[in-house]
Amino acid sequence: MTLLELSDVRVRYGAIEALCGVSLSVAEGEIVALLGANGAGKTTTLRTVSGLLRPHSGSITYDGKPLERVPVHEIAARGVGHVPEGRRVFPQMSVEENLEMGAYHRRGGLAEDRDRVFGLFPVLAERRGQLAGTLSGGQQQMLAIGRALMGRPRLLLLDEPSMGLAPLVVAQIFQILKDINEQGTTVLLVEQNAAQALKLAHRGYVLETGSLTLSGDAQELLRNPRVREAYLGEGAA
Repeated sequence: MTLLELSDVRVRYGAIEALCGVSLSVAEGEIVALLGANGAGKTTTLRTVSGLLRPHSGSITYDGKPLERVPVHEIAARGVGHVPEGRRVFPQMSVEENLEMGAYHRRGGLAEDRDRVFGLFPVLAERRGQLAGTLSGGQQQMLAIGRALMGRPRLLLLDEPSMGLAPLVVAQIFQILKDINEQGTTVLLVEQNAAQALKLAHRGYVLETGSLTLSGDAQELLRNPRVREAYLGEGAA
């Protein structure tokens, strides 16, 4: 079943067209990677799905219903979680308070969801009373993911979760993303680390200056000479 579908979506910043007719789909249960250089339109795509930006034209369908004119808070309530680039935790709030903010649109079941997050990220349980601004970068990324999970998303949008993190922390976070997916959450992943993203994902898309130029099975994209040269730092075969 297709959970998310973008059809000919165009987004403008003034006279600049940031997305030029993007069409993509994410099936329920998948991890789909969205790759591309800086400025390709990856973050714009996620922000448009979550309602932070409005498309100039085209359609966005989530769970069979139009999404492009739905308010941001309602999109979250429908089950779309967004982990933005740069984490954006609330630095003067504790870990536990940040998690509670992720469930602002829900009533009940918070303790159960908090326990699930602490099970995925034991370090957050150890620091539940600590101010989020005093956490390491990796811990803040875990908190940002955990905060999104508190909304019980069916679809989790992740924007550059590995940015600025040590390789061991990146490996840990990607393993947790795999676990989250196996527990039933669909994932649309924007990631500069193309190799890590495609090893995790089922399928992938490549964006270049607002247009989709490649798509396919993640393993096929890993073997594609254009992808290997542009995003894996290898010479074309």
